[in-house]
Amino acid sequence: MAYDYEKSIRPGKLPHIWCPGCGHGIVMKGLIRAMDTCGLEKNNTAIVSGIGCASRLPGYMDFNTLHTAHGRAAAFATGIKMVKPEMTVICCGGDGDGTAIGGNHFIHACRRNIDMTYVIMNNYIYGMTGGQFSPCTPTGMKASTTPYGNPDPIFDISKLAIGAGATFVARTTSFHATQIDKLIAEGIKHKGMSVIEVLDDCPTSYGRRNKFRSVVDMMKRLKEVAVPVAAAAKMTDEQLEGKVLTGVLFKEERAEYTDQYAKLIARVQGA
Repeated sequence: MAYDYEKSIRPGKLPHIWCPGCGHGIVMKGLIRAMDTCGLEKNNTAIVSGIGCASRLPGYMDFNTLHTAHGRAAAFATGIKMVKPEMTVICCGGDGDGTAIGGNHFIHACRRNIDMTYVIMNNYIYGMTGGQFSPCTPTGMKASTTPYGNPDPIFDISKLAIGAGATFVARTTSFHATQIDKLIAEGIKHKGMSVIEVLDDCPTSYGRRNKFRSVVDMMKRLKEVAVPVAAAAKMTDEQLEGKVLTGVLFKEERAEYTDQYAKLIARVQGA
C-alpha cells in the first residue's frame, strides 16, 4: 500500500543532505509511519535534535521542531515536557550527539523517566563533523581520529539506557525497515522514557575507512548480526558471540517525572 509521506514533510525542504546509502532516510520514514499510527497532531508534537547528520531529521518534518546545540537534545526536550506535559516529545540524534557530548543529559533523562521518545541512530561514528570515533565505534575499527584502529571498548546504548532508568528500551536496524515504525510507535505510546536504538550504517565516514565494498555489504552485515530477542533466548553464549539483540529489550511501568512534579507543586501550594 502506498503511503503519503509528503503530508509530514515540511514544504521546500527536500532533497535531504544525507549521502547515498545512508540509513537515516529509512529511519525518518519509519518515524513518520509511527507518528501516523499513533495519530499524533502536528501542533501537539515536538521533535527535538542536537547536531549531526541524524540531527538534521527534524528540519524535514512539518511539526513543531527544535534544532539545538550539540548534545543538548534531551535537555531541551525536558524543558518542553516540563512546560507542556500534554505534548508528545520526540528526540532524534546520533550516537555521538546522544551518548558522548550529550551523555549526561541522556542518562539523566532516563533516570527521571520523563515521558519522551528518544530515537538514536547509531552509525558508529561522528558522520557530519569529520568522521571522528564515537563511544559506539567498534573496537579495532578506524575513524579519522583512530587511523590505526579504535582501542576503546564500546558503549552498548540500549544497556546504558536500561541501567540509567529508561522504562522502554528497544533496538532494531535500518535493514529491518518495517520493524522501525512498530518499535517507535510502541515507544511513543509508553508512558515514560522510551529509547529506540537503530543501528544505521554510515557508508561515507565509516564504511570507506573500514573497507566495506558497498552499501549492500553494510546492509547485509546488519541483517547477519541482528538476532530477535525470542530467538536469542534459545541460543548459547557461543552462538550469540558478535550478535546484536533486536526487538523490545526492556519494558516496565514506573512513575513518570512530570506527573510526579505536578503532584509536588500541588502539595507545596496546599492543593
